[in-house]
Amino acid sequence: MRGVDAADALAELADKSGLSLIHLALAFTLAHPAVTAPIIGPRTMEQLESQPGAADVTLSADVLDAIDEIVPPGVTIAAGDAGYVPPALSDPFLRGPA
Repeated sequence: MRGVDAADALAELADKSGLSLIHLALAFTLAHPAVTAPIIGPRTMEQLESQPGAADVTLSADVLDAIDEIVPPGVTIAAGDAGYVPPALSDPFLRGPA
């Protein structure tokens, strides 16, 4: 799956879940056991103001599973992003409750 296709599928999932794409993305990183803390990088005040509500979003297991179907854990879409594979991606036991 190309990056644009993945982004479109994630945007559709966010919309179906009643969330903005940024809230889906940040809530996912907050829920992921391999992520210590999400790092945001807004370039405009509008982008910054769209992000804080994500901290209050809890994604259901169904939404987390749908995200994993769109971009399976450990899959690198852009070759330039390849590199270190954290144990939480390579060992399903470390990914958290199923």
